[in-house]
Parts: sequence; C-alpha cells; structure tokens
Amino acid sequence: MPSAYSATSPADRQFVKTAMKAPLLDPVHEASLARRWREGNDEAALHELTTAYMRLVISMAAKFRHYGLPMADLVSEGNVGLMQAAARFEPAREVRFSTYASWWIRSSIQDYVLRNWSIVRTGTTSAQKSLFFNLRRLRARISDMGEGTMTQENQKWVAGHLGVPLRDVELMSARLSGSDRSLNAPLTMDGDAEWQDMIADESVPPEEAVMRSRDTARRHGWIEEAMKSLTPRETYIITRRRLSEEPLTLEALGDELGVSKERVRQVEHQALSKLKRALEEIAGDPETAGLVPDA
Repeated sequence: MPSAYSATSPADRQFVKTAMKAPLLDPVHEASLARRWREGNDEAALHELTTAYMRLVISMAAKFRHYGLPMADLVSEGNVGLMQAAARFEPAREVRFSTYASWWIRSSIQDYVLRNWSIVRTGTTSAQKSLFFNLRRLRARISDMGEGTMTQENQKWVAGHLGVPLRDVELMSARLSGSDRSLNAPLTMDGDAEWQDMIADESVPPEEAVMRSRDTARRHGWIEEAMKSLTPRETYIITRRRLSEEPLTLEALGDELGVSKERVRQVEHQALSKLKRALEEIAGDPETAGLVPDA
C-alpha cells in the first residue's frame, strides 16, 4: 500500500490493495486493449485498461490531499478523469495511455478541488486555476509563507512568473489567506447579532412585487385588446416578428407567406401604427401607461 494514501475503511484498503496488484501493461498490449474498446466497445478491454492505471489515479490524488478533502473523493474524481481519457484515447497516435490519461485525471481532480475546497467559488479561468494550484509552492520558494497576504513585491514576482495580472494574484492571495466564516457566527462576543444580519436584502419588497405583477398583467391585457384591431395576417406578422422568442427575419417571413420582404415590412409598419392608435384609445398616453420603456 502506498504511503501517500493511508486508507482507513476496509473498503478503501481493499480498493488500494486491488489496484496495486493489477499487472502493468506493455505498450503492445495496451494499444490492443485501447483499440478493442475504441473500435468494438469491448468492455472487458476497457476494464483491464483502466484497472491497470488505478495506481496512477491513487498516486495523483495523493498530491492533492493537503487541501483537506476526503482522499476517497479525490480518487473517485480521478476515476472520472480516467474514464474520460479512455473514451477519448486514440491508439493510432502512438502515445502511451498513461501519458494521455494523466492530464485528464489531474484536470478532473483539480476541478473537484476548486468546487469543494471552499464554499466561496475560487476561480474558473485557466489563470485562476494556475494561481490556485501554484501559489502555495511559489510562496514557499520565495520564503513568504506567513499567515497574512503576500508582500507587494512578492505578488509582482508571482504575477510575472505565472504571466497573470497582478490584481488576480492579490485577490487569490487574500482569498487563500483567510478561511470560510459561518453566517451564524456572532459579530461580537457579548451580542446577539450575527454576520448574516449584515447582509443586505436586495430582493424586491412584497408590496412592490405585487404592484409590478398587477401593472404587468394590466399592460398585457391592453396589448391583447389592441391586437384585436389587426387582421389575421397582421396579427401573424407581429407575433412572429415582435412577440416570439426567436423572431423571424423579414426575408424568412416573406418566404413563408409567399410575398416579398418589402411587403412584409409594409404590413408590419401598418400593423404597428394600428396597434399604437388602439393602445392610445385604451390606455391613454403610452409613456404614462408604462408602455414605453424607461430611457
């Protein structure tokens, strides 16, 4: 059993034991298994191929254990990457499967770490991922492993070394130097107030929500009433051009109706004018009635 992975449960120990007993594959047999899976969906070949490289998953997962996540979960995510590698591997390129699979295994584990290391999302861009997984190593290299954020000079060095913006280094350094805090934690030692009490409520007040809902329903009613003044063709054109999630172009609608796009434009303009007059008769001034969007 590898010292990097100290399994605790019987199932974990048995899993590691089985993985380490799997025979290594020579290049010819490995390529044969990959072809059998890729070309014939041979599940037995897939099982033998992936089982042989479970030790690679365990070894790579162990490198991420210092992030405080369950080793079993890291291995599980590594397995996902291994299966993705098997699905995409092309034996004709004459590259060893272990070399190809390493990238997928590492990527899958890194994504899991980023999703679960903190309740606050740390970053998703390639630059942010590079920072997250390299900042600790680089800080150790320049002897800047204090509890607080890095010095400005060292932040500039890291930014230049990784080729990322200085602002990204500043934010990541601050993020990794802190820890998640419960929203139910008290603000002071002798008070009842909690941190969640300081979060601003940005939702719409209930009274305003009801008013908005009523105004929207009233405007919809006005529009439905005004649409009755249109002919069937005008109604169809306005619906397809103005009221659809994916409006049709003049040309596409013309082809559908068997007329020119210029004729569609004329009918649309005529229908809009009729709608405007009908709405003015029903609701009065369009701007006062809330039918004209705010500038």
